Order: sequence, then structure tokens, then C-alpha cells
Amino acid sequence: MIGLSDFLPVDLADRSLFQAHYERFPQVHSDNTFTNMVCWNHYAHYRYAMAGDSLILSSTINGQTKFRTPIGPPDTGLLREVLGVALDHGDDSPFVVFGDEAKEQVTRAFPHLPLYPDRDLYDYVYLASDLAGLPGKRYLTIRHQLNRFRHRCAYRIEEITRDNQKEVEDFLHRWCEWKGCEDSPVLAHERDAVFYAISHFLELGISGLAIRTDDQIGSISFYEGLNGDTALVHFEKGLPECEGIYKAINAEAATLLVPRYTYINREGDLGIPGLREAKMRYHPHHLVPVYHAEKKEIEELNL
Repeated sequence: MIGLSDFLPVDLADRSLFQAHYERFPQVHSDNTFTNMVCWNHYAHYRYAMAGDSLILSSTINGQTKFRTPIGPPDTGLLREVLGVALDHGDDSPFVVFGDEAKEQVTRAFPHLPLYPDRDLYDYVYLASDLAGLPGKRYLTIRHQLNRFRHRCAYRIEEITRDNQKEVEDFLHRWCEWKGCEDSPVLAHERDAVFYAISHFLELGISGLAIRTDDQIGSISFYEGLNGDTALVHFEKGLPECEGIYKAINAEAATLLVPRYTYINREGDLGIPGLREAKMRYHPHHLVPVYHAEKKEIEELNL
């Protein structure tokens, strides 16, 4: 019987465990990835438990705890146990479901449990070839902005390695000063996450690309494989000195990824209107939905 005491904090040392499990049970949403969990652990306090052949995750943000669908073979008995733990120890919306496949699993087991969409948490997934080539009329404005950048700014592309890691850290400090990270709780948490990523770049096994302008790094992108056909972009940052540099780092990263991946997941928008508009402007191929169940309706299942 799974219980709260079975959950352990997610730690960098657990990478091989998650890597092996996700090779067997590939993920589709960014928030279940090991890199996201360890980078954002200071904020979301991720924990995990192993139950047989399944991995169960929880997160606690501002004292509010939520549990997730078991990652593993379908197991109605285990799902029932996790719902019971969520009922006993979670908040008012204590159970979260990432992706339609997990939703179908829950609905088959508990057809009378309503699952409500959380649009602000949806991931945006694009055709890698679209982001690399920006084809057709719908990308015309973005192509113009990218071409202006290429004509006006002298730049070069380089891989992020141990050799330029310190320069990337310096760039991130400049980016935070420009954005005012100290004055925004959201940006302050993101600052901590991205600095963790660059500080543990090699241990996390992620890759990165930088654009150098005026002999300084002016933009970066961190990414890794999410599953067999999808890459995941974790962080993408740029400074305003060269207009269009965000368009450039997006296109250059996609150009590197398109030979290996059909899709690129660029994570969610957190319900921020400007960010949502920017992500929609790139015409996602599909969104990865997120759902939640309410405590009062889990109680009605009489687990």
C-alpha cells in the first residue's frame, strides 16, 4: 500500500533511475522530466515513490501538494491508492494528469471522476521543420524579423560547453539585470532554475546553443530529448541589443534538432497573455493537455 512516507525528494543523484524508467515509459509533458524537476525543485519541491513497476510524482508549491498519475503499466489498484494518498494529503485539486493517454487511463478506471483542463499548464509542441524553415505565408513576419537580425547583427553560433560555461553564467546575470529578476517572484524562480541548469549542465546531460554578438554571448537555448520523436527546449534567453535575436536562437536550435526529431516541445505559457501570443504565433502542431481532479469528487468515489 503506497503511503506518504514512501515519497522521497527528487535529487540530482536520481538521474539514472529516472532515465532508465523514462526509456521504458516515455513522457510527453515537460513537467514530468527529470531536468525540470531538479531545476525547479527550490520552487515545486518534487518527490517520487516507486511502487512495483511504476513511478509516482508529487509536487508542493506554496504548501499546496498535488499527486500525479502513476508512470508505468496501467494498474487500477495502484491508481486507486494514489488517489487515496492525494485525498488524504493533497490540496483542494490534489490529483493532476499530464497528457491524453494518462487521461484515458484514469477515465477507463474511474469513468465517473471528472477531469478538468488546466489550459495555463498545456505544453506547446511544434514541427521541428516548421521552426527551422519557417515555411509559407503564416511565418512571413517572423522570417522578415529573422532576416533583419541576420543583416544588421554580426553574430556566430556556438555550442555551450565547459569552455564557455562561465560566459553563459555572465550572460544570465546580465539578462536578469535587464529583466529585473529581483523585482518579480516568477523571474526570480526562473533565475534560480536556469542557473541550476548551467551549473549542472554536464551532470544533467542537456545540450545548449549560444549566439555571440559583439564578442559577447547575447542569447542561449538549453534543450534535450524528451522522447523518441520530440526534443524539449527548457530555457531560451536573449538580450535586446540585437532585435530579432530570440527569433534567431529559436531557428538555429531547431535547425540543429530537425535531423533527429520530428517535434519540438517549447513548454507552456503559465497563462501569461504575451507569452501565449508569442507561442501561438509560431503555430503549434498540437498542445499537450493537463487536467486535474477535485478533492470533493475524489471523495465521492468511496475509495
